[in-house]
Amino acid sequence: MKHFLFLLCLIPLTLFSQDDLLDEIDTDSTWSDYAEATFKGLKIVNFESTKLVAKKEFTLIVSHRFGSLENGFDNFFGLDEAVTRLNFVYGLSDGLNIGFSRSSFQKIYEFSLKYRLLRQKENGFPFTVVGFNEILINTALDEDNLPLLEFKHRLSYVAQLLISRKLSSNFSLELAPTFFHDNFVYLDEQDNSQFALGFGGRYKLGKRWSINADYGWHMNRADNSPFKNPFSIGFDLETGGHVFQMHFTNAQGMNTNTFLGQGSGDWGDGNIYFGFNLSRRF
Repeated sequence: MKHFLFLLCLIPLTLFSQDDLLDEIDTDSTWSDYAEATFKGLKIVNFESTKLVAKKEFTLIVSHRFGSLENGFDNFFGLDEAVTRLNFVYGLSDGLNIGFSRSSFQKIYEFSLKYRLLRQKENGFPFTVVGFNEILINTALDEDNLPLLEFKHRLSYVAQLLISRKLSSNFSLELAPTFFHDNFVYLDEQDNSQFALGFGGRYKLGKRWSINADYGWHMNRADNSPFKNPFSIGFDLETGGHVFQMHFTNAQGMNTNTFLGQGSGDWGDGNIYFGFNLSRRF
């Protein structure tokens, strides 16, 4: 089964076209043949959006997630405990992206594929459907504390289907059924294979601004798990070739398996994290 899921991470299915970001910025039309600008960022907040990088385009995403706000001035409202992720995405074609990232959270390296399967069209298919797959390597696991540790225990896999619909020129929604498998889990009671359902949306507030939110429902979390379902809310600001995303969330990790499986914050206790994503295309 694991070998089959690994193969799924490597096989894109059907490829379609992608619009240039600069063209999208001033495009409000929902029904110019294909739906355009359903999302402006490659992520909603934590979850991937159905947006792809265009052919031969290179995008760098610099992400910071600071420490918990609940400690106030003790850690300067989280600024002393920043987590950083650098993500490089390249468009092999208009409908196929490859990515590589490195996060300081658990020193995780990630390789990803993102590929469009179907596209929302007037008087045609009502949704945009995108596949997203990751292979992740947790290099922070310590052999001194885990004497039986092997390289395979550092590996995690993610398979995700992103289904979005642009309901109007201002409002878009997304559903993200997700499977992820961690070869090493931090609780004996937690299954290695885990399932989640993501929900996200974007509402345009102005020509350059939108409010975004997403939520992940972990469907087979262990009963004694201290981790929480991730809920995030933020704002997107578009400035030419940049998309600047500011947000608050209860998960400090930014890779799919970490924000879904290891989110430790609690909105009710004020244990939340401020962060931002800055995208620059070349």
